[in-house]
Amino acid sequence: MSRTSPHTHHEGGRLSRRGLLKTAGGLTAALAVGTTGTATTAGAAPATFTHPGMLHNAGDINRAKVRVAAGDDPWLSGWNRLTANSHSQSTWANRATATIIRGGTGENYPQLYNDIAAAYQNALRWKVAGTEANAQCAANILNAWSRTLTTVTGNADRFLAAGLYGWQFANACELMRDHPAFDLAAAQDMMVRVFYPLNNQFLTGHNDACITNYWANWDLCNMASVMAIGILTDNAAKYDQAVTYFKSGAGNGSIQHAVPFLYANVEGYDLGQWQESGRDQGHTVMGMGQMGALCEMAWNQGDDLYSYDGRRFMKAAQYVAKYNLNMDVPFTTYTWGTGQNCAQQSQTVPGATSRGQVRPVWAMLHYHYGRRLLLDDKYIAQMCFSVAPEGGGGDYGTTSGGFDQLGFGTLMYAK
Repeated sequence: MSRTSPHTHHEGGRLSRRGLLKTAGGLTAALAVGTTGTATTAGAAPATFTHPGMLHNAGDINRAKVRVAAGDDPWLSGWNRLTANSHSQSTWANRATATIIRGGTGENYPQLYNDIAAAYQNALRWKVAGTEANAQCAANILNAWSRTLTTVTGNADRFLAAGLYGWQFANACELMRDHPAFDLAAAQDMMVRVFYPLNNQFLTGHNDACITNYWANWDLCNMASVMAIGILTDNAAKYDQAVTYFKSGAGNGSIQHAVPFLYANVEGYDLGQWQESGRDQGHTVMGMGQMGALCEMAWNQGDDLYSYDGRRFMKAAQYVAKYNLNMDVPFTTYTWGTGQNCAQQSQTVPGATSRGQVRPVWAMLHYHYGRRLLLDDKYIAQMCFSVAPEGGGGDYGTTSGGFDQLGFGTLMYAK
């Protein structure tokens, strides 16, 4: 996708973080008017990508390294959660295969999500403690999959697999990109050849369904994969495709569709109803992790999607946290079109199924809004500390829901 859409935006009369970086670098950007009528700067991804620059930057890694070495909590508690996880052991043996199937006959996708969790966790152990055995394990897993995987298929769920495991695999690769045992070129090639076409196909065609048929998470994981692949391969067009979709995409993952209703000053806090809130809370909390990952990766490349559109995502996270803390939230009837003919369905109340489900998504959000920005994120903070220290894949059951996020936010984000 070519870079034709406005990207860096003005808020409160100030250039975005990347805009400031560009201006400082002597690059000029022409003003353009975005779809919402706000002034934006035409332009886009950085001239040079930051590495590591996905879920973790060099500062995050160094802070974890220093704090764990000093025995400080909560980092040490997060570290102990990591080292206790079976996936983070350097003896993990990969199960790389040529064809991954999610949905329909012959499903074997747990092989992939378990191996990604192992690669990521071993990479974290190497980054934080310098243990070479963990680095070799992570490199072996990633190299095996990069050289073996040729197809991700199945029914419509293949798009979920391409999205979720695309951004996660790229994040493990990003941590390992400077290790000599890791074949970065093979990983970059595989990601562009196997994952990106499916990500792009979903975001542009939505499996030939009504545009509102698929829940926000489907868009979000595919957006995150496109962004991660863009960063991994230093490809500005792919990175911009994800940012542009976040701001103005047609499907339910773009910010105004993902958070369709806003509520001002509800018991002192602004809230935003999440697109899946009427469905169930497992998928709703999953959405916090998917959009959170997208925002964190963009942040580490100089784009503040966390605060975009009046901090719309923060309002949604506050709403979701509040409801999952067993408090009441307002709800506006949500009506959408399904299938290929857009047959209408409606939800009139929040979906109570899986209310209070624990997923490792809250530390990333609290330590951004509450600690980086010093905002009052009351409900996010309560949710964060109620589930700390966060674990990761393997700590929340064996099914795919426990692997929808990489986790270990207490270790990597506490400030």
